[in-house]
Amino acid sequence: MTGVAPLIQLRNGAKLPALGLGTYGLTGDAGVASVRTALQAGYRLLDTAENYRNEETVGAGVAASGVPRSEVFVTSKFNREWHSVDGARKAFQASIERLGLDYLDLLLIHWPNPDQDQYVDAVRGLQALLEDGLVRAIGTSNFKPAHLRRVIDETGIVPDVNQIQLSPFHPREEDRAFAAEQGIVIESWTPIGGSGDGLRSDPVITEIARAHDKTAAQVILRWHHQLGLVAIPKSGDPQRQAENLAIFDFELTDDELAAISGLDRRGEGLADSDRQGH
Repeated sequence: MTGVAPLIQLRNGAKLPALGLGTYGLTGDAGVASVRTALQAGYRLLDTAENYRNEETVGAGVAASGVPRSEVFVTSKFNREWHSVDGARKAFQASIERLGLDYLDLLLIHWPNPDQDQYVDAVRGLQALLEDGLVRAIGTSNFKPAHLRRVIDETGIVPDVNQIQLSPFHPREEDRAFAAEQGIVIESWTPIGGSGDGLRSDPVITEIARAHDKTAAQVILRWHHQLGLVAIPKSGDPQRQAENLAIFDFELTDDELAAISGLDRRGEGLADSDRQGH
């Protein structure tokens, strides 16, 4: 798989690009163009979901890019409606039909929805898809360590990936420690703090950015990379896409990493996956 980002080995053998493109909100012709330009710029990881209602857009962007399918790592996620062994297979089939693809590289359970209490069976369904060769890797999204521990204890299945809300405002040290212990790779959604510029304009970030002659977003994404996290920032702008990808030619010091991690807001504004989901 050729691309700008280095590759990370997953538990089940697939190799995950260390930086990807989030596609939430990218729809229609503009969305197709955004996916196409990202792939042509060197992205090789795309993240979509049933709930984004843009899998057709993402698939069309892959087709329009000229990049071989085998070089693109496509991820999707499914909703609570499909939290069963058979449901996971139905969700997979619906996703690949919308994407226009024959297989998925990574399929995730979008939220645990513990009120429904069926996420363990949903993981069993993912494992069956993996064993049948229909997906190359399996994972969870928004799972807390307690959710993951239950899955592992009851099934013996350890996901390749857990995708969670993570940024310097929410460094999620407990989640990262548990994932490292289990060999789970963490993907960070809203890695640069969401649509607002509060994180990017923080003096700690802007000072470090000036020192390295980089943008604030590049510094934040480099922080993710050096912590072993896979960030999936969303951007439809070709220039910003290219900037977000240009983080592999500099290095933050230990003091800089610690200063950025020190921006932790102690849970303020963090989505609670015990109480919300779809």
